[in-house]
Amino acid sequence: MPKLNLQKELAIDRLLSRNVEDVVDRAHLGAMLRSGKKLRVKLGIDPTGTKVHIGRAVILWKLREFQDLGHKIVLIVGDFTAQIGDPSDKLAKRPMLSAKDVKKNLKTYLAQIGKVLDLKKTEIRYNSAWLGKLNFHEISELADIFSVQQMIERRNFRDRWDRHEEIGLREFMYPLMQGYDSVVVKADVELGGTDQLFNLTAGRRIQERYKQKPQDIMTTKMLSGTDGRKMSTSWGNVINIIDAPDEQYGKVMAMHDEQIIEYFTLATDAIEAELTTIEDDLKRGANPKLLKQKLALAIVSRYHGKAKAMRAAEKWEKLFSKKDFSGELPELVYEKGATTSDIVMKYGELKNNSKGEIFRFIKGGAVMWDGRKVLDPLATFDTARGGEVVKIGKKHFFRVKK
Repeated sequence: MPKLNLQKELAIDRLLSRNVEDVVDRAHLGAMLRSGKKLRVKLGIDPTGTKVHIGRAVILWKLREFQDLGHKIVLIVGDFTAQIGDPSDKLAKRPMLSAKDVKKNLKTYLAQIGKVLDLKKTEIRYNSAWLGKLNFHEISELADIFSVQQMIERRNFRDRWDRHEEIGLREFMYPLMQGYDSVVVKADVELGGTDQLFNLTAGRRIQERYKQKPQDIMTTKMLSGTDGRKMSTSWGNVINIIDAPDEQYGKVMAMHDEQIIEYFTLATDAIEAELTTIEDDLKRGANPKLLKQKLALAIVSRYHGKAKAMRAAEKWEKLFSKKDFSGELPELVYEKGATTSDIVMKYGELKNNSKGEIFRFIKGGAVMWDGRKVLDPLATFDTARGGEVVKIGKKHFFRVKK
């Protein structure tokens, strides 16, 4: 085994520990990283939506660490598996997407991922190239590797089984397809979130059936959404890689104070000494607002650069601390008869929430029209002249246009 310099040894130690939940097999992967062998490191991403959020980017930044150490990143774009739907950590059966939906979602996917990975050094594969060609006999051979009992033992399936809820047979097929991807690209390592562990270990078994060495597995910790729940586009609690600098900054400032350490750890490249200092500052009663400003600056700088992050910070301070609305604000086009709930549905982040949730949001005092709270979800504003400032939630300001 070649002797490594201190810098590379530290980089490997960081790769194996920072934001990592589990490694299978840790000793083997550590030895491979120190051996000098160029590893094929796989990640599969299904384009089930049009945007990549920074929760998904935790894994992308881990891949970048592999890439910076000279390993080959194999990015599997799941244009086939996205149509089937990954059941991992889903509480109910996931609807199938059409090929048209997937094609639409793919338009800007790689550009977003390119904000983290060096795409020129990345091997990009589309799994429709092989999964779409499997015949029924080949699929049956794959299915024979697992039993129904093994599938039911998966936590989310078991929970649905216990509640007598529907589990589709196609959902059992997903880990088979993901595992077969590893066979095709001859993966040495596969990364995923903690919710992917079943699929990742299935890949090891399928590789062994095809006489390949089983891939090592690395799972990364998962970043919570800005409201403390699981980060989910459908809940609107995400910070997307391509959100505008002002929007990213505002979303961070509106987070729960309790999430500061988690976000510094998972969503920035702050070193351990910095994390310890921030944690100590919080324990000593430091102002969470000041720490969130530092956090917001770090996150926006990561995806948009320092200059744009500084401008976003200045605009936020002007709007939220100094209450200066003289600058440019996004337009809110008011149409006669529109109610408070209509406005929130159109301009807020609750587009996919239930009517009851939107009503509770408004009754909780989250909407202000020209400086006064609007608590009635059915109130209209037909007397609006134009120019009024509307605040929706903690971070969205608009200027009314009639």
